[in-house]
Amino acid sequence: MAKKLWDKNSNINPEIERFTVGLDRELDLLLARYDILGSIAHSTMLESIGMLTRDEMNMLHEELRNIYAVAERGEFVIEEGVEDVHSQVELMLTRKLGDTGKKIHSGRSRNDQVLLDLKLFTRKEVQDVCKAVKELFDTLIEQSNNHKDILMPGYTHLQVAMPSSFGLWFGAYAESLADDMLFLQAAYNMCNRNPLGSAAGYGSSFPLNRTMTTELLGFDSMNYNVVYAQMGRGKCERNIAYALASVAGTLAKMAFDACMFNSQNFGFITLPAECTTGSSIMPHKKNPDVFELLRAKCNRLQALPTDIIMIMNNLPTGYFRDLQIIKELFLPAFTELKDCIKMATYIIERIEVNKNILDDKRYDLMFSVEEVNRLASNGVPFRDAYKQVGLAIEAGTFEADKNIRHTHEGSIGNLYNDHIKEYMYSIYYSMDFEKAIKAERTLLNA
Repeated sequence: MAKKLWDKNSNINPEIERFTVGLDRELDLLLARYDILGSIAHSTMLESIGMLTRDEMNMLHEELRNIYAVAERGEFVIEEGVEDVHSQVELMLTRKLGDTGKKIHSGRSRNDQVLLDLKLFTRKEVQDVCKAVKELFDTLIEQSNNHKDILMPGYTHLQVAMPSSFGLWFGAYAESLADDMLFLQAAYNMCNRNPLGSAAGYGSSFPLNRTMTTELLGFDSMNYNVVYAQMGRGKCERNIAYALASVAGTLAKMAFDACMFNSQNFGFITLPAECTTGSSIMPHKKNPDVFELLRAKCNRLQALPTDIIMIMNNLPTGYFRDLQIIKELFLPAFTELKDCIKMATYIIERIEVNKNILDDKRYDLMFSVEEVNRLASNGVPFRDAYKQVGLAIEAGTFEADKNIRHTHEGSIGNLYNDHIKEYMYSIYYSMDFEKAIKAERTLLNA
């Protein structure tokens, strides 16, 4: 069995080890590539301050890149008895390079290693989420423009209220995603700060060059105060979870609408046949299972910030093992959300819209406000116009005029989709993903 990095020839109770290691071996596989990138940057910095020779650094880099290739192929394994990814990488280096491999931990702790790994992992995952959100946004805008002239009922209190349109419906969710992108932008900026060099949370007596590792890893800045770098663990995940939850909230609401509008009682839309399932007893059923599961998954994702708060809230300054549990909730959330966005994009792109909803007389009364506004525009005081139309409805003499004359910004006749698109793109393209991608590529190929 491999020795622990902290082992001092004491016996380890296997049950204690099982309990304390938890799911780290499985989850840390997601962090392996980022741990290696961090080690390449850290060893480069160590050479610059005289803690490694140039030959030692080159040997370490060659072997780290070999291990990275193993991780890229999905063949990286954390061996039995090895606590985490950091220990495994150092063990592999030491087996290959002897004492040189043991030098790589100078000036850092597993505390700032995991902080760095999480920041690099999250940075990449937020990039992927942003790209997926933008793809869904573009699909919604396209559908909004394609269906801008198709009217549908708008509801308040689930009562037929006023005229709406599929242009408005699709466009509303597009703009909601644009606001969600603001949260993702903040999440990206927060995780794009370098904690490396904070060690166990109190810095190091080695003359570390934290600016150098910040630049090598493509971060925008560093977590300057070493105590705050450690305090930021949990807080960073919580705030990023709010961004994920914001996107999830938009998707869950849209899924609810789609399930309701797809039902026979509404009949507003038809979902793609391949996205529905049947019943074992009712041959006519086409159930919207994909959107129902999406709704449930996204509702669960909206609980993620609270779950993280309940673990990290009120912890004193410094590192505590409680924070390990956050990984079990946080790391898988990205895959789940990206999967939901992908499914939503697929369905929205292929959804069929009922163009003849308003042929049904039950929706005539939603044009009552249009008539009130027409009378008011012709000089009738609004309250008198309201009463006049209301009496006609009560008497059963109201006749709907379905010619819609909405022209103001963001209305049926003036969707303002170009402005919504400009808003989204101004946020999305302000995030310099290429800087981080280029820095990581340089570390692997220098």
